[in-house]
Amino acid sequence: MKRRLAAVAVTAAIVSATAACGATEGAAVGPGGIYTTIDGSKQIDATAPINPFNPQGSTFAGYDAMSLAWPKNDLMDANQFYPGLAKSWTTTPGQGEVVVHLQPDARWSDGKPVTSQDVQTSIGLAYTQGGSAYTVNAGAAGAAADITVVDAKTVKVTQGAIRSNAFLRNVLSTIVVPAHVYGHLLPAGFWSTLKAARGTGAAAERAKAVITGLSQQVITFSPATDVSAGPFVLERVNPGAALLTKNPYFYDAAKITPSKVKVLNYTGNEQIWNYLVSGKLDSAPFTAVPAAVMHRIERTPGNEVRKGYSPVAAAMAFNQSHKPYDNVHVRRALAYLIDRTQVTKIASPEAGTAAVTTSGIHASAAKAWLGDGLGALDPYKVDPAKAEQELRAAGMVKKAGVWAMPDGSPWQVRINVPASFSDWVAAAKAVTSQLTDHGIRASVVTSADYILYLDELAGGKYDVGFWLMGLGPSPYNIFQRLYGSANGWQLLAGRLEHVPPGKQGNWMGGPETVGGVNPGELTNRLNLATPDEQKRIVATLARFTNEQLPVIQIYDYVNTQFVNTTRYTGWPPPASEVLRLPAGVWMQLGMIKKK
Repeated sequence: MKRRLAAVAVTAAIVSATAACGATEGAAVGPGGIYTTIDGSKQIDATAPINPFNPQGSTFAGYDAMSLAWPKNDLMDANQFYPGLAKSWTTTPGQGEVVVHLQPDARWSDGKPVTSQDVQTSIGLAYTQGGSAYTVNAGAAGAAADITVVDAKTVKVTQGAIRSNAFLRNVLSTIVVPAHVYGHLLPAGFWSTLKAARGTGAAAERAKAVITGLSQQVITFSPATDVSAGPFVLERVNPGAALLTKNPYFYDAAKITPSKVKVLNYTGNEQIWNYLVSGKLDSAPFTAVPAAVMHRIERTPGNEVRKGYSPVAAAMAFNQSHKPYDNVHVRRALAYLIDRTQVTKIASPEAGTAAVTTSGIHASAAKAWLGDGLGALDPYKVDPAKAEQELRAAGMVKKAGVWAMPDGSPWQVRINVPASFSDWVAAAKAVTSQLTDHGIRASVVTSADYILYLDELAGGKYDVGFWLMGLGPSPYNIFQRLYGSANGWQLLAGRLEHVPPGKQGNWMGGPETVGGVNPGELTNRLNLATPDEQKRIVATLARFTNEQLPVIQIYDYVNTQFVNTTRYTGWPPPASEVLRLPAGVWMQLGMIKKK
């Protein structure tokens, strides 16, 4: 999301620092050359530790930071992966056990072998951070119950009693660090303490506090040097760039062409655009780009655009505990007045497609999940007459050409967006302009930053706000955005509860059931359902979402990336699911060759 920040000027300090990083490379580059890119997940902080557990850490996924495996990003099956440090894996029915077999030749950049002890230590460190498969909350769905070292290259991870279809995905996503560097962070007796923490009662709470109390120590740990099992190892980092050099001990080093990788820093979208226009980047992940800038980028010799699927959609979400948005007729009326195609052209012309309807699912995935059922949903094409019918059905009144509340008091649609998300700001302004044209007073209210926006959103301070949705490929993750904690459904110790609006982050304020359908319950069932059951549940939830409109789906994002063919070839083709992985993983898969 950082790359949707408002454009800012390129600072002289960053530019000079970037130049300094490359000034001393000279003849030491090597035959593979320097592959230059940016990190789409974060900006560089030269003071951050070389630690993948640190959110701003000086490590880079796919280059020096390695997972057990890399997701294939299949539209419907979230459990398809490419090998990483795990060469292969097996799982029992229901994912009760996952057995991971490590790459036999995997070694760290200091020459030591990658072993099962490294994986076990990495899992222990993950427990201190919480979440995913590694949580100390008793009864959490999809939590690991036991980690067993079978032999030096084999690890078995057992799922707890409350199962989740996401267990295999979460285990394979484990980041692996060397036990001989990080092992001392786990105190003696850690695994016994962890076992106690999974219980109930006062003793379990004390043990849980010990585990979570290690979190900050793990995050702030700063190794003296990078010890990597990936294709590259960090050589140095400064405020302008990080430089990584090829790791000769990488298990598949023959596939890796570049001798070095330079990751340039950026302070906003405009700086990335300038890098692309000047031809500095061999590749760049998704960046929101206006049409005029896109034309400049495409004119640079060697630059090409690669577009693929991105399982994310932008939506206008309602707080249904605030009137008149508690009335479905009002929500439908607004849907009939918003020209999504026009909004998309204004807000995200190069990285978005207008939503075909509101289903809760990105259109590409919706076609796979719903088939012909997608066409049966109301497309909510612009229809002022239908909108007027819906508003009158809600009791709204029209006075002197302007719509008002049922009691005649003024009605103004206030759409909140974070100021740093340039496409959301543009979209909200386009929506308010359209509503104003149809007699509805509307305005845009911006929040200073995204963190403040999320805090105020969760606090129920907004009537309407923009919200990311459709986060696939897991159907549970897709619908949890609409029928999870933000809408009142909380899963605690394996029990699903619905809390009132305004409590525990419930800012959407939707009813627990409508017409006998409990969408939160159905969403939770996706965690355990068979593939056939998942399809039936997804169809029900898509129809429910289309009828009730807790959100209006505005546009589906397109994964718009950039490559430059001047120095390297072998790029992923357009529409490839690999485009959603770091370029370091492309190299691991045998792509990227010197031109």
